[in-house]
Amino acid sequence: MADKNNHVHEGDDQQQITLIDDKGNEELYQVLFTFDSEDYGKSYVLLYPESASDDEEVDIQAFSFTPDENGDASSGNLYPIEDDDEWDMVEEVLNTFLADEDEDGE
Repeated sequence: MADKNNHVHEGDDQQQITLIDDKGNEELYQVLFTFDSEDYGKSYVLLYPESASDDEEVDIQAFSFTPDENGDASSGNLYPIEDDDEWDMVEEVLNTFLADEDEDGE
């Protein structure tokens, strides 16, 4: 099987997205990484709160998105992931990414 991370692109310091909750509150998020899925024919973005510190556990948000002309998620449209199998795939990519980060950090 091919490396599942060959379409993972780590976020850079410039990629930030503002999310607005149901109450109209805005929160700035940093792009953790984006990736493409051939199985679902979509691009995905994983985000974490900009205010999170390095030593705290964070709630990572995941969305499918329509990339802008540069392939970025920062100005495209975000869509919720509603399919359980699709969520499982996203979680698997995230877990692989986090495992690779742990190896790089040691």
